[in-house]
Amino acid sequence: MTSTTGLCSVRGSELPPEQKAALRRAVRLEWISLGFFVTALVFSGLVMGQSQAMKTTWIDDALGMIPPIAFIVAARVRRREPSAAYPYGYHRCVTIAFLCAAVALLGLGLALVIDGAITLVRGEHPTITAVVVFGREVWLGWFMLAALVWSAVPTVFLGHAKQKLARTLHDKALHSDADMNRDDWQAGAAAIAGILGIALGLWWADAAAGCLIAVSITHDGVSNLRAAVADLMDHHPRAVDCKTPDPLPDQLAAAVRGLPWVRSVRVRMRENGHVLFGEVFIVPVDTSDPAARVRSVHALGRELGWRIHDLTVQLCDADAD
Repeated sequence: MTSTTGLCSVRGSELPPEQKAALRRAVRLEWISLGFFVTALVFSGLVMGQSQAMKTTWIDDALGMIPPIAFIVAARVRRREPSAAYPYGYHRCVTIAFLCAAVALLGLGLALVIDGAITLVRGEHPTITAVVVFGREVWLGWFMLAALVWSAVPTVFLGHAKQKLARTLHDKALHSDADMNRDDWQAGAAAIAGILGIALGLWWADAAAGCLIAVSITHDGVSNLRAAVADLMDHHPRAVDCKTPDPLPDQLAAAVRGLPWVRSVRVRMRENGHVLFGEVFIVPVDTSDPAARVRSVHALGRELGWRIHDLTVQLCDADAD
């Protein structure tokens, strides 16, 4: 078997201008998220009382800080140039951030499922007392409801904004964080229902609300953790929501197959954070001008999208197909 191989990075910079601007906005959004979660933790901690739903919300907010921190760190590390120790660069720190977010989501869900189930089995009856404010007694539940609204409402807007940026960047860590923000406002809504249930004499409503929140969070955590591990194992690239295959490998194969000198082609790609690395194995109809043919395949990669970052093109004999 004989072959001709060409290797190059089809882009000098990982992110084009639109994606660089989106990354800057995403980093700012994550800093805003961290500041918000700090205020939510303080507010919820001051009025938590004996409520299981409030405890659930507080833990939710605490673990909610992990994905923004992981994203901010990854955004700085991934800019480093390749080195002798890391010849492929630091792209996969984005996938590691995705893994951190998934583990946080799963850990949160499991902790809350166990805690809520124990409360229900024991039949614990939470009570919401009154506090003295400016010389007057006020039901603590009103402060709990205010804390829950403060914890839940901003995450609706944060999650929506992060989802849009995650699609632009093809950033699964950011998308997972947006999922966690969605769980945050759902958790807040369920916790509000639990507090109101206590007020109506339904002692089990509080713990039931916590369990309902936890089951949903655990499901998302399992899905995201499975996807993160698959990416680290060089699974076939998938869309940012991890539900469908990424179309770029098939698009590249179709584009190369359309070249007049190509007899057959096979494309193998893997995700390295935002971008794709891979190989293109081609059986040409003849052996003329291999260098120009390799360059033409790299040009197709550049035309298809910024995420095709590093390609190895190999021209093979027919018996190697």
